[in-house]
Amino acid sequence: MSESTTSTVVEPPGSGRPAHGLRYWATMPVILAATFMVALDFFIVNVAIPSTQRELGASPAAIQFIIAGYWLALAAGLIICGRLGDLFGRRRMFLLGLAAFTLASAACGLAPTAEFLVGARIAQGLSASLMMPQGLAILGVVYTGAHRARAFTAYAMTLGLASVCGQLIGGLLIEADVAGLGWRSCYLVNVPVGLLTFALTLRYVPESRAEGRGRLDFVGTLLVTVGLVALVLPLVEGQARDWPLWTWLMMVGSVALLALFAVHQNRLGARSADPLIDMQLFRARAFSIGLVVTVLFNMLMGSFFLFLAIYLQEGQGVAPLASGILFTPIAVGYFLASLAAEPLARRLGRHVLTIGAVVMTVGLTLTYLTVDRIGITPDLAVLVPAFALSGAGMGFVLAPLTNTVLAGIDPRYAGAASGVLATSQQVGGAVGVAAIGVIFYGVLDLTAAPLAYADAFLAGLIGLIAFAVVIAVLIQFMPRHRQTP
Repeated sequence: MSESTTSTVVEPPGSGRPAHGLRYWATMPVILAATFMVALDFFIVNVAIPSTQRELGASPAAIQFIIAGYWLALAAGLIICGRLGDLFGRRRMFLLGLAAFTLASAACGLAPTAEFLVGARIAQGLSASLMMPQGLAILGVVYTGAHRARAFTAYAMTLGLASVCGQLIGGLLIEADVAGLGWRSCYLVNVPVGLLTFALTLRYVPESRAEGRGRLDFVGTLLVTVGLVALVLPLVEGQARDWPLWTWLMMVGSVALLALFAVHQNRLGARSADPLIDMQLFRARAFSIGLVVTVLFNMLMGSFFLFLAIYLQEGQGVAPLASGILFTPIAVGYFLASLAAEPLARRLGRHVLTIGAVVMTVGLTLTYLTVDRIGITPDLAVLVPAFALSGAGMGFVLAPLTNTVLAGIDPRYAGAASGVLATSQQVGGAVGVAAIGVIFYGVLDLTAAPLAYADAFLAGLIGLIAFAVVIAVLIQFMPRHRQTP
């Protein structure tokens, strides 16, 4: 799809059109600050769970929903919230989501009971679903050409850094124990960041919306929301509950609901009746194949970080903070590769993604060989080269992937397309954790300690290497074009 100017852009009161200068470039860091908060809250909570359970006396089911409630609420709301931004203003919806997220974070940090914390986490996820697609859509509308490519690269880099640094940041906050807050600081840190970001959004971020008011598709909203809940809920809960019958029935039902949603959207689009998602989006090869690559990549990255943390802490006996420090080579490799990815993408097009997939495959394979060789050892520094390569491969893929998927999307559909992309990221993460979890826990045999966790992690790594290879193959079917400067 060719780039269009049919999105209406309205500047904040008292500001001129941010063609260049401070107003133009301030939009990006403001959006990225909110994006970092949302992504960080997936991973920072893992470190806080043990102390949360002790202080609040939380049951295992409550602990699961502290994590799963956020994930589920976020995934279920992304598509509809992207459409809300198109209809009613992306900055307006972004500000509403940011304010609600900040309040929900304060509620999490002040939670008196585990049940209250679960509810606050669900509120956090719903608020995040309102923010995420708006931020990506705003970047796609404000910036064009090479500037848009840089903005999307910075967005992807922010997501990756929040993922790989979450455990380290959480460990540092709990270790610092500022004002005796302990695990609560992992949530309360969002409050000052959220307030500052809200003020800067009012000052620097322009309003934009699709031309024409249109109507909200309530039938489509119901179908996609229930369908996504029916898909994600059994994925995040099934492993812990040993896959009871209801999880399989929900997943089968989700396929039927999402198929019905696609048919409904196609019919609305044929009648020009304001569908949530214009199915014409999927006729663009970069978008459709890119979504599949996005799902597979998030399956790989989400499960790798989770089961690596379990292997380090449970299998090697590493403390949370020390475990977070061991993630640093992944973060460094990711950061450096992300910086190099955007200029390389202008020259090589899709081949920079291929390079990333190959480097990622090599890094994961080296991780497998190293873990297989060391068994139980106090010297985990031997894993640094493998971790750095794995992180670099992820950076070469994720940084340009967002721009590859969204670069040709008509700005009229920016919110909806961003919602679909963000949903594919969350669903991919849930599917990956479930799929690799089946392998990991299927192999885990605690009677075989102390190597039980190493054996389980090695089995999971075989699945992750397979994901990386499939990603490399799929990339070859994406458009060959280079990004234009």
